[in-house]
Amino acid sequence: MTTFRDSSIVIIETSRTVVRAGLGLYELLRTPTIDIPARVGIRASLAPDSSVSQTPVNGRPAYRLGDSLDVGGGPSASTSRAPSAMPPSNSGVRVTDYLVGPQLDEALAAGQDIVVSWPFADGQIRDWTQAEALWKYALLTGLGIRRVQNESPVLLSIFAGLSREGYERISQVFFERFNVAAFSMLDRAMAQLYAANALSGVVVDIGTSRTDVTPVYDGFPVHLARTSVKLGTDACEAFLAHVLRTNTSIELTDAADLRALAQHTWRAGLVRVPTEGEAARDAEDEGVTDIAAVLVAGKEKAVIESGMKKRANAKASAAELARAKEIEALDLVTTEFRGVEVTLGKERHRFCEPLFDPGVMAGVEGWVEENLGDEEATLDMPLQTAVGHAVGLTEAEQRQYIWNGLFVTGDVASYVKGITAGLHSYLLPYVLSNPDQHNEVQARQIRTIKVPDYFAEFREKGDGLAAFLGTSIVAKITFHDGKNFTTKADYAERGPKAVLEMSPSLF
Repeated sequence: MTTFRDSSIVIIETSRTVVRAGLGLYELLRTPTIDIPARVGIRASLAPDSSVSQTPVNGRPAYRLGDSLDVGGGPSASTSRAPSAMPPSNSGVRVTDYLVGPQLDEALAAGQDIVVSWPFADGQIRDWTQAEALWKYALLTGLGIRRVQNESPVLLSIFAGLSREGYERISQVFFERFNVAAFSMLDRAMAQLYAANALSGVVVDIGTSRTDVTPVYDGFPVHLARTSVKLGTDACEAFLAHVLRTNTSIELTDAADLRALAQHTWRAGLVRVPTEGEAARDAEDEGVTDIAAVLVAGKEKAVIESGMKKRANAKASAAELARAKEIEALDLVTTEFRGVEVTLGKERHRFCEPLFDPGVMAGVEGWVEENLGDEEATLDMPLQTAVGHAVGLTEAEQRQYIWNGLFVTGDVASYVKGITAGLHSYLLPYVLSNPDQHNEVQARQIRTIKVPDYFAEFREKGDGLAAFLGTSIVAKITFHDGKNFTTKADYAERGPKAVLEMSPSLF
């Protein structure tokens, strides 16, 4: 039985927009050491036409919203065998022609004429040379693995929906290009749920421009129920930038600056998601927040920074306490943005509103035309509707178990408070509210889950890094089991198809 040293095991997570990697598994599982955008760059003089078509807008994947749902089926059986040798995706373009990670960042910062592509952005692998360039950077450059003496096994977690041919071709890349000692693959949704210590549930992965909803039952994704909503943090940032225009204390007027402030706000952890009832009450009070009128010399700034601590100060005057209560009601906070202190009110908590009510994006100037391409285009369906739809596509007897594990992941889960509780409140109509209506099939509750606190390294951002953590957990078992991975000898004997027998998400 083949086993490997924990210190030699490599974890690589590949999502639509991020590649994360780490070398070695230890008693205390660690966060990734490599964390780069899943984008590559090539100098314009070398760029093939296919790369130009993938160039994102403003450095982000260029999704266009249209259909209200993308319902993905399971990986389909391929009638054609993957080629025995890895042909380049674009004739004349080599892996070494692409810039990745810091090298790409530096080229863009220097103003070089670079075409940027996101090969995984639409949930498929659009360009195999670009994909290889990203994995090569993570494995050989970032982690320092030597190809000629590669003794490391690799567990790759990747987005759902790839065909069997896609799995075969990925195994070719890792065995033939990187000379890995062993290889196995895992569906990201499975890894994410494992990180939350569950085998059944519904994973809501909120990404940059798309949110993927994957029901999982008894450890396996329900492929026919997978659903994608073409809304993510990009739309949330654009909406918050639009809302911040009403904040009279903010002197920024340029759309790009407001967008940058919106991104800074949620990534600084200053946003929470109200529940459905709270959101309705806030909507009733909606209007222009004249924060400038509230902020007067010095004392109020101290109140903002210390919250209601002055309430416990016996020396505080009645006027100071009254002002403190007024400011607390406005939920003000100060943050430093580009060297300037900016005061934000409770309007910042509307950040995730487009996820639950996509119609609000119609009021954001230019957003519909830029992202939908047509003023008459239909906006995507609300996230809660997509989740209910996805669970509804599973077998009736599975649903109560799936509703018992609502797990929200993605960068939003790392930085935005209350995102899971907020979604939970919108989903309550999908379960029985009257205990007298009990039956054996209909779910009576929705239970939220999270990454356990005993994963100390992941305590702060565990829900957002769930895919990497879950992949690490599975790797610790996989490469000691001796049965759940493909070795070099297996690959040499049976070729790329050997990986299919070791990929549970294809069963």
